[in-house]
Amino acid sequence: MRKRKLIDAYIAIMLMKSVRISNVRIIDRDKDVLGEVLIKDGDILGVYTSKSDMDFGRAEIEIDGRGKILMPSFVDLHTHFRDPGFTAKEDIKTGSEAAVKGGFTTVCTMANTSPICDNMDVFEYQVENARKVGLVDLFPVMAITKGLEGNNMDHLYYVDERVKLVSDDGRGLMNSYFMEEALELSKNKNFIVCSHAEDTAFSKHDMRKAENYMSLRDIYASMQTGGRLHLCHVSTKEVIDMIRKARQQDANVTCEVAPHHLYFTDDRYYRVNPPFRKKDDISAIIKAIKEGYVDVIATDHAPHTEFDKENGAPGISGIETAFAAVNTVFMKNRIDLRTLSKLMSYNPAHMLGLKKGLISKDYKADLVLVDIDKVNTIKKEDFASKNSNSPFIGERLFGEVLLTIKAGEIVYKKN
Repeated sequence: MRKRKLIDAYIAIMLMKSVRISNVRIIDRDKDVLGEVLIKDGDILGVYTSKSDMDFGRAEIEIDGRGKILMPSFVDLHTHFRDPGFTAKEDIKTGSEAAVKGGFTTVCTMANTSPICDNMDVFEYQVENARKVGLVDLFPVMAITKGLEGNNMDHLYYVDERVKLVSDDGRGLMNSYFMEEALELSKNKNFIVCSHAEDTAFSKHDMRKAENYMSLRDIYASMQTGGRLHLCHVSTKEVIDMIRKARQQDANVTCEVAPHHLYFTDDRYYRVNPPFRKKDDISAIIKAIKEGYVDVIATDHAPHTEFDKENGAPGISGIETAFAAVNTVFMKNRIDLRTLSKLMSYNPAHMLGLKKGLISKDYKADLVLVDIDKVNTIKKEDFASKNSNSPFIGERLFGEVLLTIKAGEIVYKKN
């Protein structure tokens, strides 16, 4: 029977477009093994770790991964591609190019475009343009309220099943009634409500209270309704403690942290929202990652023109540096690559309902080949994004993306 299966696999490779990645260390949420991966028609045919399994002859594309690590490509739940409306900052093409350079083949783009993504026409525009570019799978995030104005959410009742996430990111939703309504609706529409937790009454003088008060409200609203809440860019130790306590009570709450909030403290001035926090906050987040209370690492990729950045626009062009920044932090804190893969690949893919995020038979062949020991000093001229606003410029980071594969096709290769 085993011999028959090997013969069938061999025939499949000969008849269909095939890729073999050999002599590689394979890491995902569930495994850390040496072996090879076979791909056909965009899916993973198999993962093989013994010599007897590996003798299939040649595939159409042969990749030698000796000395490198193969992981599932990364999935970003939180990006700003600025298209339509703000394409001097970024557009779907340049955002996609930056994503694959960073090892991402799936991205979720926030609704604060112009026009705002509060209807299926803008949603369709973004999806279709990403399809034409052909580098990433793009999932637009629908605005919770019309025009992000906080006072009308009627459009949410008419979105279709392709809408996976909703958020008023960039402004936050001040109206508690609408937050509860959105969470109630999430149970029927099967979307996730993503919270930009910021109480604007505190924003000008205490951004810690702004995040903490609104996070507490949103967690309470989720526990009241049973609706599906995801807290974006969590940055304070107080919110981490709230999440821990809520999860211990089986609250339907997940959270993400951003690479820059793991790396920089508030002694490094650079305007992001939420701002860089203190060492105690980073320590609390790292502890929560080790304990399993952080679900996702998302970039909050937010490119700006130099003019906008000089005039105080908050944000970082972060999708290209995310893997190296996280790898550097995890090495320092002795967190393994299986955890990195869980937070950057499996968990966000699972939240979107995708067959991605593991290197296993019948999963999508969305993969990234990396060198975790390569040290690079981040340079402005190396960015693929249309704008390179980043506090990581000049930083020495461990880890480099060498190759990104989407559905079995190479979409990025380092020169």
